[in-house]
Amino acid sequence: MNFLISSATDKGTTKNTNQDSFNVRVISTSIGKMVFAVLCDGMGGLSKGEVASASLVNAYCKWAESKLPVICEKGITDFEIRSDWVSIATEFNEKIKIYGRKCGLLSGVGTTVTALLLTESRYYIINVGDTRAYEITDRVKLLTKDQTVVEREVDLGNITPEEAEFDSRRSVLLQCVGASDDVYPDMFFGQTKVNSVYMLCTDGFRHEISSHEIFNFLNPHMMVDAEGMKNNMQTLIEINKQRNEKDNISVITIRTY
Repeated sequence: MNFLISSATDKGTTKNTNQDSFNVRVISTSIGKMVFAVLCDGMGGLSKGEVASASLVNAYCKWAESKLPVICEKGITDFEIRSDWVSIATEFNEKIKIYGRKCGLLSGVGTTVTALLLTESRYYIINVGDTRAYEITDRVKLLTKDQTVVEREVDLGNITPEEAEFDSRRSVLLQCVGASDDVYPDMFFGQTKVNSVYMLCTDGFRHEISSHEIFNFLNPHMMVDAEGMKNNMQTLIEINKQRNEKDNISVITIRTY
């Protein structure tokens, strides 16, 4: 299996800074090619959100550089990926919290995180907050679950998924790294599919566009080279901005073939 990767970001129409941070890379290992991607949506006063998001992206990238090769030599297990990734989120929840206090930010500093390891046979995802991972084949499939107030209300049966899309609380997080007493990441595992697109995106990318529009531009038949992938993502970013999306907008795509 081979991989094409691309990414795009925009600070949006109203914010002075872009507090999203991300990294995506193809990695050659002893057991084959892989893709590691991580996307964080930072939040916090005095433009410190980007510090929180960048620090967590760097931490996961260091894991990919130093620990992943060791794991590949002895055999990847769900347990070890979960253990390592949850430990990073827990460690940086405390580090970012301390940083926020040192900056005198009473409202706190924090960041969401969604990280994806895509091997030739299996995917591994960690999620805290409402940054999402999708799998796009002949349909758009959400692989993660938002840790938000409205998602909890949907689970409780208090509102419908359709009502959640327009609920004023849709961006209110139940937890994020750096601004929660404790963090409880969700982990997701599954089989990697060939001729598919895997996408990570911040909430700013998806609020103003539909799953149908995402499919039209990012389905595997439309994503055949890195330049075209980038152009398609940029088109969706511009649609978001035309529809008055106020948040930072970031998206990563990985095409398997």
